[in-house]
Amino acid sequence: MRLPLLENAALKGLQCLDAETAHRLTVKALKTGLVPGCAAAGDPKLAVKLWDLTFPNPLGMAAGFDKNGEVPDALLKLGFGYTEVGSVTPRPQPGNPRPRVFRLPEDQGVINRYGFNNDGHAALRARLDARKRLAGIVGINVGANKDAEDRIADYVAGIYQFADIASYFTVNISSPNTPGLRDLQARSALADLLTAVISVRDECTQKLGRHVPVLLKIAPDVADEDLRDIVEEVLAKSVDGLIVSNTTITRDGLSGRGPADEAGGLSGRPLFRKSTIVLARARKLAGPDLPIVGVGGIDSAETAWIKITAGADLLQLYSALVFKGTALVDEILTGLSAKLRENGLNTLREARDANVEAWASETV
Repeated sequence: MRLPLLENAALKGLQCLDAETAHRLTVKALKTGLVPGCAAAGDPKLAVKLWDLTFPNPLGMAAGFDKNGEVPDALLKLGFGYTEVGSVTPRPQPGNPRPRVFRLPEDQGVINRYGFNNDGHAALRARLDARKRLAGIVGINVGANKDAEDRIADYVAGIYQFADIASYFTVNISSPNTPGLRDLQARSALADLLTAVISVRDECTQKLGRHVPVLLKIAPDVADEDLRDIVEEVLAKSVDGLIVSNTTITRDGLSGRGPADEAGGLSGRPLFRKSTIVLARARKLAGPDLPIVGVGGIDSAETAWIKITAGADLLQLYSALVFKGTALVDEILTGLSAKLRENGLNTLREARDANVEAWASETV
């Protein structure tokens, strides 16, 4: 049972701490069951069927929160339809020096330059093996070590390592915090990467008898011609979907209050407009069949609905929880159910793309 006053007090207490310490305490609270789950029954109209998976609702926890796969089941109990662990790299790495994450309360945004800090493949594998028989959709976001001589080989290693237990994979080439990583979005490099990743995924499919979807996560800062190249390569290589988008390196529209000039990727409310425009443009380029996950600035049922009407099949959030707490999950799902009723719709797919043209024509 939720206790709103207690939850609000806990949220205010966390906001008095530095952002990374608050994050670690939240993970610990989830591990020990101190964060209440969602007891409400899910609305079957919110279910989304993609690939061979049935998502009980479209709202997922984005990668970055549970980097090391410590609390996937606790997150699912909060009401998320799925969760994504990682980014994970073959070898453990500490990431960038602290401080490396900064709140922007005036803007409801977050800047981070974590730099793929994680415990590595072996540690994540051990944690996920421990939950093998548990239900729930858990995706794995794979990345490359900062000092990797062959970054494509790191992504391939991630597919090999987790193919038998991943609900889906996300290939993350869009973090701004690993030098040179976004260069993999250039067409020739992307073609080589996707060829290698899909080849090993297909090899694993043959061995396992199960198709594991592979999604590509892209930056919101790509130029239109680069976005066209990316979508063409995704379609040509039979990638299963796109995630739009990662954090932005721009600082457009910020109030100037708080640590807005810190280096790193900006997420949260300031990212909403740009990421939604790129989402809609990606949908226009990809056509109706490619699944797309909309991420960036979702902090209400209204913004979640906008993402869907701009072309998203599924949704992810993270930064808004820093400011609004876990009750936001139920608030968004309840609001989406209300939106379906108001519009006389039976599925979210019926609402998808309603505003693609309008958003795609916006100026970034």
